Amino acid sequence: MESGEGIRRRAVLKAFPGAGLAFASAGPAPRRPATEVPVTFPQPAVSAARPGPASVAALVETLDVRYTDVLVPGYGRVVTRTYNGTIPGPTLRVRAGQILRLTHVNGLPPHPPHSGGHHTPHRPHSFNLHTHGMHVCPSGHADNVLREFAPRTAEETAAGAAEPRYTSTVHVPADHPAGTYWYHPHLHGSIAEQIVGGMAGVIVVEGDVDLVPEIRAAADLVVCVNELKVKDGRIPAFTSGAWVTGVPSVFTVNGAVNPLLRLRPGEVQRWRLVAATAFTALRLRVGGDDGHLPLHQIAQDGVTLPAPVTVERLELAMGNRADVLVRGGAPGRYELRSEGVAGPLMTVEVAGDPVRPAMDLPVSLPPGRPFLDERDTAGPGADREVVFHTDPGVFSGAFPNAFRILGTQATPAADPHGDLTRDPAYGLFDPDHVNHTLRLGTVERWTVRTDETLPAHSHPFHLHTNQVLLTHRNGRRLDPPVWHDTIGLSGGSPGDSVTFLVKYEDFTGDTIAHCHQLQHEDLGMMQSVRYVRD
Repeated sequence: MESGEGIRRRAVLKAFPGAGLAFASAGPAPRRPATEVPVTFPQPAVSAARPGPASVAALVETLDVRYTDVLVPGYGRVVTRTYNGTIPGPTLRVRAGQILRLTHVNGLPPHPPHSGGHHTPHRPHSFNLHTHGMHVCPSGHADNVLREFAPRTAEETAAGAAEPRYTSTVHVPADHPAGTYWYHPHLHGSIAEQIVGGMAGVIVVEGDVDLVPEIRAAADLVVCVNELKVKDGRIPAFTSGAWVTGVPSVFTVNGAVNPLLRLRPGEVQRWRLVAATAFTALRLRVGGDDGHLPLHQIAQDGVTLPAPVTVERLELAMGNRADVLVRGGAPGRYELRSEGVAGPLMTVEVAGDPVRPAMDLPVSLPPGRPFLDERDTAGPGADREVVFHTDPGVFSGAFPNAFRILGTQATPAADPHGDLTRDPAYGLFDPDHVNHTLRLGTVERWTVRTDETLPAHSHPFHLHTNQVLLTHRNGRRLDPPVWHDTIGLSGGSPGDSVTFLVKYEDFTGDTIAHCHQLQHEDLGMMQSVRYVRD
């Protein structure tokens, strides 16, 4: 147990492709008690950096994790694991060059008995820390998702031992892109159950884009969408493969069902949209009886665009973020909705005295992160392939399907000469096997595809530590390419495929690449990645 441990780049984006994400149809969630009137728009608590030793600014925060009886406005009370008693947890605001010093308190009970294998849900009361999308060290006590913050044992609890405390120290590089990121637990076997209980929070890296006059004048609002799985007032244990579809999803924005946001005609607000969902991708649109409110996108996955891009619909895979500017138009009520999700995510009321003249939108933004050059991938081993593949009925018990990652450097089969579709190890996460050894300073081309045939089956791809430059979707070149840290892929005939370039920079250590449909990750759809010096 580790108790007591010490603790600008931009991209061009003109449009998102219309295909490429799966949008689960969530049935109407029971609300206790039902409400006709949306609640007032909330904001998470904020923790900001302050000066530390030797004039190094640090954000010092304690993230206390325990079961909490939470009031979800618009729904009712829910008993769930939380950060600091709220859904979502506090927003952490830092600048490039500063440090995140976090203390993690595990106030959860001892683990229940577990008789399943490594690729069934287990260790539900352990967690760790992932700073999703950030370019920071994946080793040691930083963004190390191979650590475990375990609870007290039954014996320790009976003896009255103190709740264990763990620490993380994350150095944010001096040239880190300003943008919107998020944090969540990432321990294999327990991720899905914890995130659908609301264990997530937003990280804001402040910087140059925030000083653009038109952006600086706009209200800066977090819009964190959580997907909760609630049954009988609690988050049920992940006990079978049917758990995802058998428990309706409750969607909240900043911890409330359908909160009300007010916007004056002509006023511009900045919304930091975060898809903190485990199972459902979002196709977002703001519309009403009298039209819609355009979304002027200024960033994707923490990377600022060189100019705003106006869209009516915005697609976010699980884990994606997008910063948008929204300007109040004609007075009336509008709703932020996602295709396939019953009910609005939030209500936008445009009312009050108009802002005259109307607030301006920026014409340009700070220079973006330079694109990678495909010519730099020349050489042996510069191309990798990832294939998301599911074999049904491989295992006995409540989790029969094998969720595999095949392609280049797939995890070896237990029996290479046998039937690979029934193999209990082929393509499944093995913490003792390194699937990809990636050398710093090199540029490589990855092709990622899914062979799923049903559009509703999605496999978002997420690589830790380094952003990727999406250049092709379904064989069509994107002009211009788009920086991402998570890329959505949905099934079809054929299923989606993408190609991206990635340069491995700055940090060595072991981390992972995986499907961000998080029950798939818990069941083995993940690979080990090792960053090494050339």
